[in-house]
Amino acid sequence: MKDLQNKLRVALVQATPVMFNKDATIDKVCDQIREAGANGAQLIVFPESLIPCYPYGLTYGFTVGSRTEECRDDWKIYYDNAVLCPSADTDRIGAAAKEAGAYVSIGYTERGRNNGTLYCANMIFGPDGTLLCNHRKLKPTGAERIVWGDADRDYFPTVDSPWGTMGALICWENYMPLALYQKGVSLYLCPNTNNNPEWHDTIKHIAIEGKCFVFHVNQYFTRDMYPTDYHGPAADEIARLPKAPCNGGSAIIDPYGHYVTEPVWDCETIIYADIDPDQAARARMEFDPCGHYSRPDVTELIVHEK
Repeated sequence: MKDLQNKLRVALVQATPVMFNKDATIDKVCDQIREAGANGAQLIVFPESLIPCYPYGLTYGFTVGSRTEECRDDWKIYYDNAVLCPSADTDRIGAAAKEAGAYVSIGYTERGRNNGTLYCANMIFGPDGTLLCNHRKLKPTGAERIVWGDADRDYFPTVDSPWGTMGALICWENYMPLALYQKGVSLYLCPNTNNNPEWHDTIKHIAIEGKCFVFHVNQYFTRDMYPTDYHGPAADEIARLPKAPCNGGSAIIDPYGHYVTEPVWDCETIIYADIDPDQAARARMEFDPCGHYSRPDVTELIVHEK
């Protein structure tokens, strides 16, 4: 493991998946982990549902009360490229994390081992390659519910690192961050597919309110990266997409709401920054949302861990 000293070198991987291709995307992810490790990264953060991709714009033919068999074929492509956890697929990512000597957080679509349900999930690996935790998104947003089910376990796991507690909430879960505040998170991982100005207002507010570093990381992919062998309405849906449905905007925000790294747009890249994790504790001197600035005798958050 690398010399920790007082600084933490973070790499945000604003990645492009090999869309709907699990194996090729994992190959690419492992290369990026090794690259970031070779550049000194001790924490490497990937976007939401990078493996096999975020199926932006696809409806899989769902209408009220109706489905078609050809649309089931399209959904089965996504299902077949989802990841079991743990499995040989996760072992490959863990081996890359070990080679890099870094903590690795990565979003992916998880396939339920004992059911036919998919979950939008996020794994964190340790620098020894161990899978430390897996978090499933509690409530998929809007039409995401036709693809992913509600989390049935792994609600708000956190990891104790040498630089403080880290945990991840996925995309719009970040509109409800209290559970991570309550666990004392100072390294707040924010994998998502949001790129609008209002979202950056949200993550800045989380950093200020939670007095934590926020690591916001989004994918970059374009319309012409989609496969062309779909059935049903998929071809028309893809044709109507913007040129770059996900165009990045990844950034790091400090515990005072300032950009450590400015948002980066319209490219696949790895963003590096050296941060001082002690800033989170220093920022809590006068405001600690779940400590001296709280009133647990008046209000409390109850999380039914499972």
